[in-house]
Amino acid sequence: MRLASIDILRALTMFFMIWVNDFWILEEVPKWLAHAKPNEDYLGFSDVIFPLFLFIVGLSIPFAIENRLSKGDSRWLIAKHIFIRSLSLLFIGVFMVNYETAYDEGIVVGKYFWCILMAIAVFLIWTNWTKSPVSKKWHRPLQVLGFIVFIYLAIIYKGGASGEYWMRTQWWGILGLIGWAYLANALVFIFVRGNLSFMVVVWLIFNILSVLNQKGFIPEFSGVLNYFPTIFSGTVPAFTTAGIVASLLFVKLSNTNIKRSYFVLLLLGIVCLVYGFGTRSLWGISKMQETPSWLAICSGMGFFLFVILHYVADRKKITSWSRIIAPAGTATLTCYLLPYIIYPMRNILNFELPKILSTGIIGLLSSLIFSYLVVVLAGFFEKKGFKLKL
Repeated sequence: MRLASIDILRALTMFFMIWVNDFWILEEVPKWLAHAKPNEDYLGFSDVIFPLFLFIVGLSIPFAIENRLSKGDSRWLIAKHIFIRSLSLLFIGVFMVNYETAYDEGIVVGKYFWCILMAIAVFLIWTNWTKSPVSKKWHRPLQVLGFIVFIYLAIIYKGGASGEYWMRTQWWGILGLIGWAYLANALVFIFVRGNLSFMVVVWLIFNILSVLNQKGFIPEFSGVLNYFPTIFSGTVPAFTTAGIVASLLFVKLSNTNIKRSYFVLLLLGIVCLVYGFGTRSLWGISKMQETPSWLAICSGMGFFLFVILHYVADRKKITSWSRIIAPAGTATLTCYLLPYIIYPMRNILNFELPKILSTGIIGLLSSLIFSYLVVVLAGFFEKKGFKLKL
């Protein structure tokens, strides 16, 4: 089963992720659109996008694994795929994070060209070459070349204010966080064989961990465990577990009564919102602090959006409006990576938009157009057979 609503929700989320990620070049961005400040009790539009993407990852997991099982893949083979996919996301995420703290003068090729080479290496390794027009004899050499480029980038890297340190995991980056959430949830899903009750328990456990972390009851880990804070924090993986629960509930209930499935999912969304706003006074709503209220409110939005889009796209078959951003839902990683080529090129060329195009409402519209052009470019590459696949 493939639901159009999930692809559309993924496309919308990625489209808006590219948009809000472009705000850093703008002036006079309205407060309600921007990220909340680290210690601010506030939820901006930008603070909702990443949680929704994690929720969509969860929505997709049951359908993706069931599809592989129907093709005859063993659970062990699927688990192996989950490990490789997660490690790939973590690997790319580490490089992306280190670009943010790279010391331009200490890197022999400069930080911007370093970033472009990083993006090219990702394309070389993770492009789905079997679906491309490139001859099969070049597939493996291109991937090997990609790894060589990564090794070179690691060797020449210098980070910090004066190039005092080498590459570090830091906070793993957006892709790394997705990798951890996907790894924990997909493996549990495989282990419990998609049992709804077990996944609900896992969801509750992650929510409890989120609360315990806010209260300071979870100690800081050392040694090997220090690499798993994202999982033990509870908040990030909980978004993905919520998506899995939504899919499992929908499949179970919609077989007999689609309206009942909508009702239950909407009820869950209401419960999340009530809990989120009801506990706001305890820890505030904060993405930067990963508070339980932020987790609950954004999860509630995920339940609501899934129901609305399923009704519109899968029941009423109203999907033509989403075609203009469809590549953001099918070539998602390509869309996310392209700005890592475009922004550094702009810096190398010293290209800046006229102030009128980077200020206020006009600036927001310019960024919206930029986001759309990135999606169009990803769609062009996809049609030509060049699409990233993990």
